[in-house]
Amino acid sequence: MNDEAVRDRLRAVEDPDLGDDIVSAGLVNAIEVASDDADDGSGVVRISLALGAPYSPHETDIAAQVREQFSDTDYEVDLTAKIPSDLSADEDVLPGVKNIIAVASGKGGVGKSTVAVNLAAGLSKLGARVGLFDADIYGPNVPRMVAADEAPQATGDQTIVPPEKYGMKLMSMAFLVGEDDPVIWRGPMVHQLLTQLVEDVQWGELDYMILDLPPGTGDTQLTVLQTLPLTGAVIVTTPQDVAIDDARKGLQMFGKHDTNVLGIVENMSSFRCPDCGSSHDIFSAGGGEAFAAENDMPFLGAIPLDPDVRTGGDGGRPVVLEDEGETAEAFRRMTESVADMAGVVRRREVSER
Repeated sequence: MNDEAVRDRLRAVEDPDLGDDIVSAGLVNAIEVASDDADDGSGVVRISLALGAPYSPHETDIAAQVREQFSDTDYEVDLTAKIPSDLSADEDVLPGVKNIIAVASGKGGVGKSTVAVNLAAGLSKLGARVGLFDADIYGPNVPRMVAADEAPQATGDQTIVPPEKYGMKLMSMAFLVGEDDPVIWRGPMVHQLLTQLVEDVQWGELDYMILDLPPGTGDTQLTVLQTLPLTGAVIVTTPQDVAIDDARKGLQMFGKHDTNVLGIVENMSSFRCPDCGSSHDIFSAGGGEAFAAENDMPFLGAIPLDPDVRTGGDGGRPVVLEDEGETAEAFRRMTESVADMAGVVRRREVSER
């Protein structure tokens, strides 16, 4: 078997999102065939694919299809995945981080931090290497939501070693100020702090960094958009019209800065009464899904209004980590959808080069 024979087999593998086979889409970085000395039709086929979202179900399926194409041979398939970067070393702010995903909302009170924490914990549960950066400077509460009681450690070269919880590396303004101290800072101070927490923290190698942004469209969001190479953003809203109006502003903000929006999450979508078993649409119904459709955005999922979410947040164990339950399953589906959309963005970038 030679390189061209391998490439011919790979043309049978379809990308489920780009609508083309992986060869035509430019997703095959390199091929190497190492045949055994005995020349008996066996050996190793090494294939590097431009897959950029580890543990994305769609990318996992692509890898499985590639292996299946060689199941009728005696060749072992050795797959690696890498998105070639067109950034120089000076331009790459976080070279060890594959995907940076911002979780945003147009207004407070829609459960943005809850979604960010459960997204990060869900990715970690899948097996990904995850960092959770609480960039909500004025209302940092991620440490409480994951019961992180270990403080960051400073090193001799003035860098910061972030604590870990549930397999996630954590950084938050809450680690740096007193528990009850308000943060009253002007824009330039916010910019300086965020830049320092990005550049001076030992994040290491991560598959995903999840950023919990403050609500609105202010200085913090602008700093993040100007400083970090975001894979994309997730916009969180509740179904009610007032929240949708503000989510629309967030969508426009990312659009003006040419940032991909991975999709819309509808939080507090319905409440299932534990006594009677019926569902109640306390904050209306379907607003987030309709907003996504109106703007031709992916709908990443609807999260029920569930007391277990509040219990998990206050108690420091994200509900997505539970083995059973409707809400845990909703968060798991949302997590997989976000990973899939991150993969679409990364593969499309390669395909369009």
